[in-house]
Amino acid sequence: MFQGKEYVYEVYKTKSFSKAAANLYISQPSLSATIKKIENRLGSPIFDRSTTPLGLTESGHKYIQYIERIMDMESEFENFLNNLDELRTGHLTIGGSNLFSSFILPPLITMFMQKYPLIEVKMVEASTKSLEKQLFEGNLDLIIDNYHFSETIYDRIYFNKEQLLLAVPSNLPLNNKLKEKQLLATDIINNYHLSPSTPTVSINEFKEYPFVLLRSGNDTRERSEQLFKNANITPNITLKLDQQVTAYHVACYGMGITFISDTLIKQVPFDSRITYYKLDDNVVNRNIYFYYKHSKYITRAMDVFLKLSCPKIEYL
Repeated sequence: MFQGKEYVYEVYKTKSFSKAAANLYISQPSLSATIKKIENRLGSPIFDRSTTPLGLTESGHKYIQYIERIMDMESEFENFLNNLDELRTGHLTIGGSNLFSSFILPPLITMFMQKYPLIEVKMVEASTKSLEKQLFEGNLDLIIDNYHFSETIYDRIYFNKEQLLLAVPSNLPLNNKLKEKQLLATDIINNYHLSPSTPTVSINEFKEYPFVLLRSGNDTRERSEQLFKNANITPNITLKLDQQVTAYHVACYGMGITFISDTLIKQVPFDSRITYYKLDDNVVNRNIYFYYKHSKYITRAMDVFLKLSCPKIEYL
């Protein structure tokens, strides 16, 4: 109904078909024919051709009012897109487990918000299973996790590497026999554990002791099970917990051995009640990624956040 509105509006502004045609760089007969087609489509004349200068009919007045409203909306939307591209408006919702929400996302989000204070940023903390569901349903733009999500549904951006280490209560007698292989938190902070020359232990040496594991549905639990399978042992599992942070604190109190990522060890305060060991199995090595749904449009806010968080960004 409003197709060709720019021609109608130019005639309205100039109050002349000839002037409007000149401004539009078309011939006057062509402009007159276009206006006539629009009037026929409306079933009512827009211009009162009996007056000088050219006037509007009653229908024409209403038509011009709607044209101006449409033009205002178009202009408003264009401004919105420009602001969005320059990050003067928009939103970003990022999800992470307790570990990532507590230690990794806060500094990244703070850095982003300091640069782009007008973007509304939300952070959602939940289990890996819940985060994946929310990402699939479109409630989250991004999640950060070490779990391997389906490549047919999700795209990912590499963030960092991490390694699982064995966290053993310091009061276990076995520690006395393994002093040369023990790691302190400072060793891990300085990445000594990543050196090929760092001594390792076999999980078999701890098979008689109780273990604290995470519940199913996360990467740490799956890798723990693979470690036991590779060593051909059945662990004595005394507790199953939801969060790696909780497993760490439980181990500090001597309730069992657990698997802790170097990501967490680098964040928590030093505690002499816990001793770390590097394991002799490549299963302990994994990557951390930002995930987003394959079909989701990467907004300007998402793109800038990822580039700030992942300097060596690779869209995989």
